[in-house]
Amino acid sequence: MRPRGSVISALVGVTVAALLSGCGADDDVPNVATREPAVAAVAPAPAAAPAGEVLGVAVPVRALLAESETGRLAALTDTTLTLIDPAAPADARTVTLPGPGASLAQGAPGEILVATPQRIVRVDVARAEATEIPADGDVRTVRRRDDGSYVLGTADGKVRLVSATGETLDTVGGLVSADVVALTADRIAVLDRRQTSITEIDPAKDSLGLALRAGDGATNMISDHFGRVLVTDTAGGELLVYTTGPLVLRQRFPVGSSPYALAYDPRSETVWVTCTQSNEVVGFDLSAGIPEEVGRHPTVRQPDAVTVDERTGDLFVGSATGDGVQRIPADQLKRGQ
Repeated sequence: MRPRGSVISALVGVTVAALLSGCGADDDVPNVATREPAVAAVAPAPAAAPAGEVLGVAVPVRALLAESETGRLAALTDTTLTLIDPAAPADARTVTLPGPGASLAQGAPGEILVATPQRIVRVDVARAEATEIPADGDVRTVRRRDDGSYVLGTADGKVRLVSATGETLDTVGGLVSADVVALTADRIAVLDRRQTSITEIDPAKDSLGLALRAGDGATNMISDHFGRVLVTDTAGGELLVYTTGPLVLRQRFPVGSSPYALAYDPRSETVWVTCTQSNEVVGFDLSAGIPEEVGRHPTVRQPDAVTVDERTGDLFVGSATGDGVQRIPADQLKRGQ
């Protein structure tokens, strides 16, 4: 088993490159070793009843997000976004997307962003109405910046900065795939699943920055309000914690059971990780330098999606097999070790 805890960057044996040279938007895909992207392990039948309650939303959930202002849930299923009020799940509304959705992100207050091919879709969760922003490429991930512009990543390894109206302001190439982007105070972090690597970009520079290998098969990534970047190494069974500016691997912790989806609760400073092999969600407190497990709960089958309502601290888990959306109230989360 790999060592736990803090890792000094100079000793990390997983460095992809100390510095990647600048690559323009027209560069070809780099000639580097790749792998098929890791995927969540297929879940067995649950061994225990899900904690909390299961909302009657029988759609296979690929991604799940609690909109930060309203607390309404957005559940992504291919070309459909289901909008759920946790207080009245029977009144769920649907929005048809212009193409298959790849991921979800918080937009302006009251709005969810959906990454789709050639478009960023903005969904008003109260009205269940969508507007489209044109974008180049097969958009896999998008994040909204404080100034209203967007950072997006595409399937062919491009990271683009686009205006609120869709005008391309800058493009950085050189990755095989830009599957997930996360924003910190002064950097953009990009997860390339085909290289299982994380790369940082300084928005003031037109090039890739430092890059590190992200385990054996990384799948998902988020950032928190401390500027940490949290990654699930699904193939390697670990939770990885980075900081940027410069990019450093700070913590790695064995999780096991195919860790996959991530959500961060700023109220309790806990990161929640779903484990599809065991149908569980596990919470870790990162404040001590070594992740400390603070909660473990049985989930719905195939928990491929998780989100936290930042207003209440309630945790929601989505089943990719259509077995519902699970709600675990905040006051139950740090029980059931």
